[in-house]
Amino acid sequence: MPTKKLEFKNGQYVVYPTQGVGKLLRIEEQTIGDQKMKMMVIDFERNHMTLRVPLDRAELSGLRPLASAKQMDEAIASAKGKAGAKRMIWARRAAQYEENINSGDPMKLAEVVRDLQRRTATDTMTFSARQLYLRALERMAQEFAVLHKMDLDEASEKIEDILGVPKEIDLNAVEEDDETEEVDEEE
Repeated sequence: MPTKKLEFKNGQYVVYPTQGVGKLLRIEEQTIGDQKMKMMVIDFERNHMTLRVPLDRAELSGLRPLASAKQMDEAIASAKGKAGAKRMIWARRAAQYEENINSGDPMKLAEVVRDLQRRTATDTMTFSARQLYLRALERMAQEFAVLHKMDLDEASEKIEDILGVPKEIDLNAVEEDDETEEVDEEE
């Protein structure tokens, strides 16, 4: 099946599967060995990283334009669904979640968020599950933030609000009693 050639422009936001959303700074020609190659220079500001991807290998590397607003809405709707079956041992599920996160596909990211999100305020997560959840949420939020022109933290909160993820309980919060304290008076 023939694939369409991806077109990229300077200043465009793109998604590199293992790094998330970056901005295409320029396409430059570099000589490597005896060959001249056109390289895409992509800045990942959040990771403080610049990546160079050969233009002719961009599609093979998984580089893609941002998802459309409609695609993002579909992914978020998918993340609202019921969690998938958890019949595999954790190590295998974790590896599958890691693969889904590194795919860069919004639907696969939504699957990880859906399966790992807390359903009630008292739900607990293992450290590794929480790390996977936060990475998947961040990758979704990166695209959401660019699409809706907001910062990353706002986008993460907005996605969690849409999904109905309960806010974490502040274990350090102190409840104030309305009752007055009795003072013992010494005679």
